[in-house]
Amino acid sequence: MRRGDREEAFTTFVAARQSHLRRVAYALCGDWHKAEDLLQTSLTKLYVAWPRIEHVGNEEAYVRQIMVRANIDESRRPWRRERPTDDVGDSAAAPGLAYEERSALLDALHALPEQQRKVVVLRHWLGLSVRETASEIGISEGTVKSHSHRGLAALEKALVTADSTTD
Repeated sequence: MRRGDREEAFTTFVAARQSHLRRVAYALCGDWHKAEDLLQTSLTKLYVAWPRIEHVGNEEAYVRQIMVRANIDESRRPWRRERPTDDVGDSAAAPGLAYEERSALLDALHALPEQQRKVVVLRHWLGLSVRETASEIGISEGTVKSHSHRGLAALEKALVTADSTTD
């Protein structure tokens, strides 16, 4: 396949899946700015691997795995462990989203510990199997099951609490 055809196929894939992948990145990291960086990093790595994977037809799974691993790598960087002492507290809504559109589910999801959030997103939002989730995150299937159970229980508790305070 010619280079121009490969680039056109890549561009077509990105144009069709970019908004979905951006939402997946946001669900993984919980911050729109980090999600944009994560998506950019993932698409760059996908572009490099494109000639190898476009014939197989699993581009979506490949880029998801890149996003999960890149997010793990980024969270391990030393400067990510630093926490500001003068935290402002309230943060502005993501650009383009009205406050009313923010979901209590996403707020509760981002309150989960990182591993639980990743498992819940991959298992229950993207519909991956236990085996696929374990493979993408690099943990055992039993750990996926326990994180999924604990994460769903925490989500249910947070949503019931949020619902009872609005009544």
